[in-house]
Amino acid sequence: MTQPHDHDQHDAQPQDPRDPHGQAPPPPGGGDPQGYQGTGQQGYQGAPHQGYQGVPQQGVPQPWQQQQVLSPQDQRNYGMLAHLAPAIAIPLSAGTLGFVASLVVYLMYKDRGDFVRAHAVNSLNVQIVTAIGLILSTLLMVILIGFITYPLICVVAVVIHVIGASKARNGELWSPPLTPAFVR
Repeated sequence: MTQPHDHDQHDAQPQDPRDPHGQAPPPPGGGDPQGYQGTGQQGYQGAPHQGYQGVPQQGVPQPWQQQQVLSPQDQRNYGMLAHLAPAIAIPLSAGTLGFVASLVVYLMYKDRGDFVRAHAVNSLNVQIVTAIGLILSTLLMVILIGFITYPLICVVAVVIHVIGASKARNGELWSPPLTPAFVR
């Protein structure tokens, strides 16, 4: 007597010993989008990636695209911001976050116009000199003079940034005093 399922097992495709699921591998050269070749390994067959079409999405700036130059009024506003952000950050953080504020404005707006770049560079150079002065003042705290020079350097940096913000608001280029050009 035959069992009802015996003939179903004989009619199925022969089982490939390399395929644990009892399915025959696809024919060589195509059929499977994952590149299955019957060896248990996945390989690349040169099919293009589905997600990339080579066309940039609308509204998303691409790294190779040129950033648009700001209007003169916007350049004055961001030039002023380049000085006001560290002028506010210095007293709030005992001088430590002024550099970060200048660096952020510089990196975001350096390619958006010559005027805003000049003021962002000035702001960053003031902050580099300030950082050097604060580090030296910290070391001088061992002999107590650093406790006087540290706040003095912070006050001078804030005054220089306020003058720079005023110059930027008026549309004037300006080189801050006692500040070498570390960044150009």
